[in-house]
Amino acid sequence: MDAAIQQAVDILRRNQLKITKQREALLDYLVTYQDHYVAISAVDDHMRTLFAGMSHNTIYRNIKEFETLGLLELKAQANQTLVKYQCDFKHQHHHHFVCSNCGKVMELQACPLDAFEAQLPGCTITGHRIEFYGLCAECTAKKAVAKA
Repeated sequence: MDAAIQQAVDILRRNQLKITKQREALLDYLVTYQDHYVAISAVDDHMRTLFAGMSHNTIYRNIKEFETLGLLELKAQANQTLVKYQCDFKHQHHHHFVCSNCGKVMELQACPLDAFEAQLPGCTITGHRIEFYGLCAECTAKKAVAKA
């Protein structure tokens, strides 16, 4: 079993969730999205191809449970919800750079929250999400070659 999937299975067990073949298949599919977001509708389509009798509600409930346990990251974009497998279980709080061209997602280690808190005296920040967008190194290099 893949180390990332084994880590997720361990988390599911610690939280008293059964390890069903459907959950294993869902994890197996999602682990391929550690560095890209995928539409939940694509996850739903994939799972219903594997398990024709599986309901949309079951798929979405499992996705929500996985998110609650920190296995997945969700984000809303252009009237759809996207999901990606958690890239770093040791640092649940992190931010991303997302390539606008290829969709690659890279984890950022630093959190700039301190700079923002200083600008909001007396306020209590209860949560945040920061993503930077642009071209990854590979897409930047391809663009430079194309211009040459």
